[in-house]
Amino acid sequence: MQDAPQIPPAEARLIQFLDSLGIASTTRRHPPVHTVEEAKALRGNIPGAHCKNLFLKDKKDQLWLVVALEECPVDLKSLDKRIGAARLSFGKAELLREVLGVEPGSVTPFALLNDRERRVRVVLDRGMMAMRPLNYHPMHNAATTTIQPEDLLRFLAATGHEPLTIDLAGA
Repeated sequence: MQDAPQIPPAEARLIQFLDSLGIASTTRRHPPVHTVEEAKALRGNIPGAHCKNLFLKDKKDQLWLVVALEECPVDLKSLDKRIGAARLSFGKAELLREVLGVEPGSVTPFALLNDRERRVRVVLDRGMMAMRPLNYHPMHNAATTTIQPEDLLRFLAATGHEPLTIDLAGA
């Protein structure tokens, strides 16, 4: 008989937090993925909307997490004006680890659980929020956790993050 896979401590803490909020979730294991392309090839038949997460920093050092459908184009050159940011660029891996406690390739809205100082502003794509269910990494890239959009909002509220929801695909 094969041993059950070891659940990473950060994932266990996340699932415990979701459970404490009464948020139903399902987590499925798969090989580690680092890009949207890898995720498409390896995730199997996990139902629902699959998402990408961009950890950004603006020129005034404000941090942003942009969460959208994986196929949604995100134009960083125009996004700053739409969300009230200064010029945007990708946040460095060290800053990602420091603030959200995850590695590159594992960025997820669930990592906001680690942003106790509430340094990160959250931007959600309106098109993504219209989908059911939603899929994100559970703090690492070797699994996918599925929740409903209203539960994502409850999670964000419980972590002290009030998201800005906009149509990222729009001009």
